[in-house]
This record gives sequence, structure tokens and C-alpha cells, in this order.
Amino acid sequence: MRRVIGIDVHRTFGEVVFWEDGRLRHAGRIDMTRTALEGFSKTLLASDEVVLEATANSMAVSRVLAPFVARVIIANPLQVKAIAQAHVKTDKIDAGTLASLQAAGYLPQIWTPDAETERKRRLVARRYQVVRHRTRLNNEVHSILHAHLIPKCPHADLFNARGRAWLAAQQLPDDERAAIDRHVRELDRLAEDLALLDREIAQDAMDDPPVNRLMTITGVNLAVAAGIVAAIGDIGRFNSPQKLVRYFGLNPRVRQSGLGAAHHGRISKIGRSHARAMLVEATWAAAKAPGPLHAFFVRIRARRGHQIAAVAVARKLTVLCWHLLTKGEDYL
Repeated sequence: MRRVIGIDVHRTFGEVVFWEDGRLRHAGRIDMTRTALEGFSKTLLASDEVVLEATANSMAVSRVLAPFVARVIIANPLQVKAIAQAHVKTDKIDAGTLASLQAAGYLPQIWTPDAETERKRRLVARRYQVVRHRTRLNNEVHSILHAHLIPKCPHADLFNARGRAWLAAQQLPDDERAAIDRHVRELDRLAEDLALLDREIAQDAMDDPPVNRLMTITGVNLAVAAGIVAAIGDIGRFNSPQKLVRYFGLNPRVRQSGLGAAHHGRISKIGRSHARAMLVEATWAAAKAPGPLHAFFVRIRARRGHQIAAVAVARKLTVLCWHLLTKGEDYL
């Protein structure tokens, strides 16, 4: 008899429902600890299928359960419409819906990376968080200067030696000066953390052929290439560049009904946000260097503006990455 076990995973517990012979049976709750999950796993059969919804700890749960059952499936929460649109929504109902969808063959599942790819993704995510924190502090310093009618810094970088000397010479209230000093100290500490993360990413990526191949693209440095490769995992999952564009959330939203014209809106932003941010980071570097990407950026910027041009170049970079990794060729 086929059995499918649906688990609605939370931070501290999981709600368990069994699907057996077309019927659902509630099996109570289990704690989200390794000991409790291993004890629960020993009660399962080797032919069982376990279904989870993708959450922050679903990968860890999957690794504990996988040796004891036939399959562990992680569902894509954005595509499980039966759960998202349910009028009566409880943990028990959600777990039962997951099990029923898998039993019927309608469950949209996600690709599960191996342990090494997952570790690289964590490094890239931490680097992205540090970069975002630095950007936020940078903006706060600029907003303080703007609030006190201080003109723009004449130097290229406000936080290099010349920029800091100019910043120290500005007349500001004592509390604002103390706030800027705190932000500058925090920026220095984050710069050290970023250097350590970049070094760790570089040590993993230096001998990685896909990373070296992507670095042949103008504007793509080692950190960006490693982040893109970690986000993609197995390029064979994407049989066209458009699917990779959608995976990074760089495809425009399209609305069309009946015989009316299709309206293209903003990008979907559904997908790997860290990789999308790194692609945009590479876009600004590519836009400054001579070459076809720079020419493309200038052409789009003249008609649509900076931001749309940057997204268009990021989408073109994604298509380039797909072709290079699929064909095993460097960028000329």
C-alpha cells in the first residue's frame, strides 16, 4: 500500500498527516529537533514518501528523514495554490493537502541541492546581507548630511581617506556627529567581514571551471560568478535561457485577457534574490567598460532610463551565463 506523509513544518514543531489508500489520518505533532525526527523516522516504512513545504529549516529536516524513506519531496510554496487560497487554513489541513497533492501527482516540487552547493549558497547569502547592511549605513550617513544642507562630497568616495577628512571638517550637531562616527566604525567592521567572506568564497571557487568560465564576461568578478554558479546548481535543470531568467525573477510580469493586448509590467522578482542582486551588481561594472554590454546599456538608457537599462543588462547577462555553462565555452 502506498503511503504519503505530509508535514507542515514550523520552527519548533511539525504537524503530520498520513495519506493511505485515499484516506487522510492525522498523526499528531513532532518536535523539530534531530532526536525527535530520527525517532519519528524509525516508525516509517522504506517505501514511504514524505512531503514538506519549503521553509528555512526544510532542507535540514529532509536530510534527517531521507535515509529512512523512499523519497523526501520539498514543495514550492508559491505554486501550491490549494494551500495559499484555502478558506479554512490550519496546520492539519495544510499537511493533508500536501500529502493529497503528492499522491495525485500534482505537487510542484523544488530542486534539492547537495550539501556542498547548499554551503556555497549560505556563504553567498551572508555576503549579500553584509553588502545590504553596508548600503543601509552608507545611505544613513548621506541622509544626515542632506538633512543639514551639506553639499555633495567632492571626492569619489565619501569613506576613503580624502572623503573622511572632508566629512570630519563639516559642521554638524554633536548628536549627528556621534551617529556618523558610529556608522563609520560599523562600516569598517563590515568591510573586514566582507573581506573574510570574499576570501572564503574565492578559496572554493578558484579551481571551479564554471566559475572561471563566467569570469570571462565583462563585469563579472569572482564573487559574482561564484554566487551565480551556487544559485544555479545543475545547469541541466534549465532547458532554455528563458527558464533561467524566470528562476532569477528577471522576467517581466505579463497581463492579458481575452482579445486585448498583453501588458508587460515590472520584473517578477520571484526567485533567487541573492543571485539577482549580484547580476545587477555586475551590470553596473559592465556598463562602465567598453564593449557590447556597455553599448547595449547606453542604447536602453537613452530610451528607458538607468534602472530599466540595468535590469535589461542583468537579463542579458543571465542569458549569456546559460549559453556559456550549457555549451562549455568562454565569453569572447
